[in-house]
Amino acid sequence: MISNFKKPNLNAPRYRNKVLSILNAETLKEFKDKYPAYKNIDNQKLKNVIKFFNEKIWQEVIENRDGVELPYSLGYLFIGTCPAAKSVNTNYALSKKYGKVLQNKNWDTDGKVAKIFYTNYTTKYRFRNRELWQFTAVRQFKRTVAKTYPKKWTKYIIMSNNKKVAHMYKKR
Repeated sequence: MISNFKKPNLNAPRYRNKVLSILNAETLKEFKDKYPAYKNIDNQKLKNVIKFFNEKIWQEVIENRDGVELPYSLGYLFIGTCPAAKSVNTNYALSKKYGKVLQNKNWDTDGKVAKIFYTNYTTKYRFRNRELWQFTAVRQFKRTVAKTYPKKWTKYIIMSNNKKVAHMYKKR
């Protein structure tokens, strides 16, 4: 049974968390103090170099089935194929158009979804507080994965819901 869809109020007040970038003036100053050879490089140029390097990393993650090992043994990034969530995945554009709650079913990928995984379980060198590290993908990375995944979804590693990523490495 398809239930009715109540359109959201687009003019309602919104709350946004304040987002802090790691590429701020203070971090760049600390970098230049630590590496004096780069002190004459403009901050904007340094930011562009960092963004370019990061973009190359996420492009390699998309192209390679096993993902990428991050520099300095910080961990691994890879894309996994996961079963779809059991909760309702609402297609808001179609629901608004027809006035009924309609769902995305991912028919192109047999109901599977892509997830970007970060793990530092098998890194060669243990570092302090490694359990506290996390990875948050930038918008361009997520959108590129969303575009390319339906075409290449069979090449990525299949993940199960009830196992941790670390268990994959224990088998090997």
